[in-house]
Amino acid sequence: MTRWKQTWRLLRPAVLGLTVVVLAACATVPVTGRREFLLIGSQEEMQLGLTEFQKMKKATPVSHDKALTAMVEGVGRRIAAVVPLPNAQWEFVLFDDPKQANAFCLPGGKVGVYTGILPITKDEVGLATVIGHEVSHAVARHGAERMSQGLLVQFGGAMLGQAMQKNSARTRALALQSYGLTSTLGVMLPHSRTQETEADHLGLVYMARAGYDPSGAIEFWKRFSAFNNTHGGQPPQFLSTHPVDRTRIANLERELPAALVEYHKTTGK
Repeated sequence: MTRWKQTWRLLRPAVLGLTVVVLAACATVPVTGRREFLLIGSQEEMQLGLTEFQKMKKATPVSHDKALTAMVEGVGRRIAAVVPLPNAQWEFVLFDDPKQANAFCLPGGKVGVYTGILPITKDEVGLATVIGHEVSHAVARHGAERMSQGLLVQFGGAMLGQAMQKNSARTRALALQSYGLTSTLGVMLPHSRTQETEADHLGLVYMARAGYDPSGAIEFWKRFSAFNNTHGGQPPQFLSTHPVDRTRIANLERELPAALVEYHKTTGK
């Protein structure tokens, strides 16, 4: 017990300092109202996004299909017009990679869509579902939140290592291994799934406010689920960064009535 008291005496200033930082670093996600923990400043986050996007444009071929590029840019601009992302430097790029059924939005408004997802989106509504979802990650600052959470987990590991300095190397290794596994399965992965569910929710609202029928989002995710099933399926949810398809479709069906209200306000239909 004395050893733990001594360890606490050493760590207490750091723990108290971290507590102050955590309390001061809380922000609120638009629409959902969820409180999130951020240690990364918005300007720093944006600069990271801009730098990474330049690297990606050099590393990945850009599509020269003018019609498809115009569709991506047109849908992207409509979504961008209704989202609260201050100081965004919007850019919408269609990357020529038919094997990548994916898209992303980096901090700062840099959006990439891979040609491999277009057969699944099928039309502008499906594309609005995808871009709305990805842009929502940037609006909610999910990247900064993940980095902040990673820093916090690292700090916890350092504290554990400090507290166990006098234990055997084997005991320390087992404790740190258990900590890493618990952090991943009990904190990082569940929180990643929370972020994905939140991006689905926000994306549904933003596509509706941009004048796209949010009912189409459910149809897109059903098509994406069929695509997943023909390409190896999905891992168990507790091992995944994303909710399984049936879960996210059920969540969207629950959020759809409120999104339809937004759609009717925008379109008058």
